[in-house]
Amino acid sequence: MLEWFSVNKIIFTILNYPMSYIEFVGTIFYLWSVWLIARRNILTWPVGIVSVLLYMALFYQIQLYSDTVEQVYYLIASAYGWWRWLTPNKATGKAIPVRWSSWRVAAVWIVVTAIVSALTGLLMSRIHLLAPTWFPQPASLPYLDALTTIMSFSAMWLMAQKRIESWVYWIIVDVIGIGLYYVKDVRFVALLYVILLGMAINGLFSWIRGNLNE
Repeated sequence: MLEWFSVNKIIFTILNYPMSYIEFVGTIFYLWSVWLIARRNILTWPVGIVSVLLYMALFYQIQLYSDTVEQVYYLIASAYGWWRWLTPNKATGKAIPVRWSSWRVAAVWIVVTAIVSALTGLLMSRIHLLAPTWFPQPASLPYLDALTTIMSFSAMWLMAQKRIESWVYWIIVDVIGIGLYYVKDVRFVALLYVILLGMAINGLFSWIRGNLNE
């Protein structure tokens, strides 16, 4: 049974890329969760949790430990989002509505995201000097990589609060991701980000319409 969770269990090969069952199923669940959240369906959170657990196992097996730890954050954020969407608004007794953040809240998120991204990028640009045993080679595009990571963290938390601007964050992440993975010659992942970009744009307009109807 456990062999199905191994990266060596290949389901098919596409463009000389061996696709494992765990990566394929994890990707399907991830896309499904994005499709659900665009429709404000609370099932997005349990579906997303399954995806996170599969990716966590995948990254651990291929020794991408930073990405493994990143999935821990997504797991916590998903659990919080599930709880938050189930918790009625104290003022109205209804589910929290889809809405834009105030300009002050939005400005704080932008500033904090920018500062943390810059600091993370600086750290990653020097990580091969600080920990040469673990990171013998300099990081590739450390600032862009850090920006997409921190923006993803921010977007996930804003999405748990049903903030519309979370989709703007995801759109920026996806646009950068397409170029980043294309340049790094990871074409399958770049294609995945093209799909995610389309879904993020659809999600943005869907939530805007939802905001106007509430």
